[in-house]
Amino acid sequence: MCTLEKRGSLYILTLVGPGEHRLNPTLLDAIHSALRRVKAESTSSSSLSSPSSSALITTAEGKFFSNGYDLAWAQSKPSQFKLMSLKLRSVVAEFISLPMPTIAAITGHTSAAGVILALSHDYSLMRRDRGFLYMSELDIGLTIPAWFMALFGCKIGEPAARRELVLRAAKLTAKEAVEKGIIDSAHDSAEETVKAAVAFGEELVMRKWDGHVYAQNRMVVLREVLDKLGSDETVDGLTTTGSKL
Repeated sequence: MCTLEKRGSLYILTLVGPGEHRLNPTLLDAIHSALRRVKAESTSSSSLSSPSSSALITTAEGKFFSNGYDLAWAQSKPSQFKLMSLKLRSVVAEFISLPMPTIAAITGHTSAAGVILALSHDYSLMRRDRGFLYMSELDIGLTIPAWFMALFGCKIGEPAARRELVLRAAKLTAKEAVEKGIIDSAHDSAEETVKAAVAFGEELVMRKWDGHVYAQNRMVVLREVLDKLGSDETVDGLTTTGSKL
């Protein structure tokens, strides 16, 4: 489902396989486990006298970075939406508390919860030759939870850009997403996107920031997101029939 590679001072987390990388509990657990490993290794290899700097890059194989929640899996038992939400929120909390810079190398289509996964990183780079950013909820009749919007509020400065993404369900190319301030840069191919992410990660590592301080500062910047992660009003109270308690 995903692999974790240590390349010098960089960790490369890759969603593997040719599929859509739908965010079901199995994949979310694998990502969470990888992040916990990164955090544990970076903490154990650091000391006050000689801090170790690292950065994490997340990317994916195939045509998709992530096509969002695994809706087909959840539809068999509506309360499973609650489980997916809980596990995604746990993964996002891990990204926010990770003691190093994080970069999403978006190498394919990214929609709905997949956009949330990408924007949970400090920086987002995307290929320009193929792929869209797409918040599909409006088109498929799902309500966006408040914590999604808290993340967008912290990551996307312009209200018009948030409106385009959420209330128009626009499929944005990398070029358009850069112009709207949603992602940081666009690159010619998947390979060039990963290459740029690695170069940028190495540049950040050279700053030799204290990872603990970096994480604490990120948590201050994203305090509104952390405050909202404790609940998801769109799934809280769902029963096995999909009705509200």
